[in-house]
Amino acid sequence: MTDRPVLRGPFEAHPSQVLPARDGRIGVHLSAECLKRVTLIGTWPSGLQAWLDAVGAALGSSLPDRTGLVQDGPRGLVMRTGPEEFLLIGNDPDDPVPALRQLIPAEVGSVTDLSHARCRIRIQGHGALETLSKLFALDFRPAAFPLGETRLTGHHHLPWVLHRVGEQAFDAYVYTSYAHDQLHTLMDAAREYGVSFSR
Repeated sequence: MTDRPVLRGPFEAHPSQVLPARDGRIGVHLSAECLKRVTLIGTWPSGLQAWLDAVGAALGSSLPDRTGLVQDGPRGLVMRTGPEEFLLIGNDPDDPVPALRQLIPAEVGSVTDLSHARCRIRIQGHGALETLSKLFALDFRPAAFPLGETRLTGHHHLPWVLHRVGEQAFDAYVYTSYAHDQLHTLMDAAREYGVSFSR
């Protein structure tokens, strides 16, 4: 009988470290984590209204009414990531997928567990905007990217959901498969401002 393989998280090879800029300052603080509950809820245009009603009832809260908006509800953070798509970053101790599938039938929409497939990297500090501007062709001015909203973007053909949680603080939701390299890219982009990383 063989032992089960030990699964490693994508950030384990990145030790916690502090790499100051030439003036000794740290301008960017990075932290990363694997997420416990991530659920994608989707539909198709023909079923949109019935789906919106079902999703609202299932999540127990009002829903963001356009792509990019975020709502904090009893089941967690609800991001509208497309016209017919929500991403739920859950805070339930138990798996919400079976209950959501009962409330959102297949003829109305789909519920997909992505907990294994998404990680979160937080980027903050006075050099955060400069670091992200190197990687993404986004307008980061507050009028174009307000606090609390998300933007769908990408780097090296890999999609990111970027959530602005502060003036100089962002949560990046990235694919687990590529999270190790994406973190490395962020650290490299932040190096001139001084960067620290912790898990």
